[in-house]
Amino acid sequence: MLGDDTLKTIARELVETVRRNTAIDWTVRESVRAKLRILVKRILRKYGYPPDKQEKAALTVLAQAELLAPQWAIA
Repeated sequence: MLGDDTLKTIARELVETVRRNTAIDWTVRESVRAKLRILVKRILRKYGYPPDKQEKAALTVLAQAELLAPQWAIA
């Protein structure tokens, strides 16, 4: 469906966007999480990601970001 190059581009853009838009307490505040979900879905839509899989992908991206957040804070 989507080529490897497209998926790599999506991943890079997602990481950059999530890192730029996280706040100190983003894992607790639902308003920040909602904004991030919207940004993630917008990126997925931009690259032609299947609409029926966007919600699950957005939740997966946020879950992965929660795991990586402590490392981002150190860097």
